[in-house]
Amino acid sequence: MAAKRSLALCKLGYDLMDRKRNVLIRELMQLVDRAKELRGSIEKTYAAAYAELQEANITLGVVGRFTEMVPEDCSVKIETRSVMGVEIPIITRPEETGVTIPYGFLDTNVQLDEAYAAFRKVRDMTLMLAEVDSGVFRLATAISATQRRANALKNVLIPRYTERIRTISDALEDKEREEFTRMKIIKATKK
Repeated sequence: MAAKRSLALCKLGYDLMDRKRNVLIRELMQLVDRAKELRGSIEKTYAAAYAELQEANITLGVVGRFTEMVPEDCSVKIETRSVMGVEIPIITRPEETGVTIPYGFLDTNVQLDEAYAAFRKVRDMTLMLAEVDSGVFRLATAISATQRRANALKNVLIPRYTERIRTISDALEDKEREEFTRMKIIKATKK
């Protein structure tokens, strides 16, 4: 009876692992599609930003002195959402109410402003890609672990308990036949 309960529990566990794997794969496919889109657009955004920076360098000379005036951005917050027990990161930033230029206007021009805006867009897209890539990695790791567990249930535990139940059933049937035979012999001897 304990073996039958264990077998039923293993089969239920396998079904749950299979469902979890399917949900994780579906979520992974969505993130992979999103990553493909982001990778295609981020390359264009980087190229545009570096082109803007090159124009600013040409018109102003090297703009390194202006980049030192740009403050460090500490507004990025990382939260998580759970998908079947897997923590997927969500990167959030507070909404900006307008672009504040951290350098003065005396020695700068429009090309530097455009380069600054382009690199802010690059930063935002890089954060989105980092969020998606991290989610893909975590989901792939969880899918692998779930697959191993499901395979262990399907290929090791379920056959083991099935064999154990068959062995016990065969032994019980043999004992019943022996008992039946013994009872017939005792009945025949009494007659």
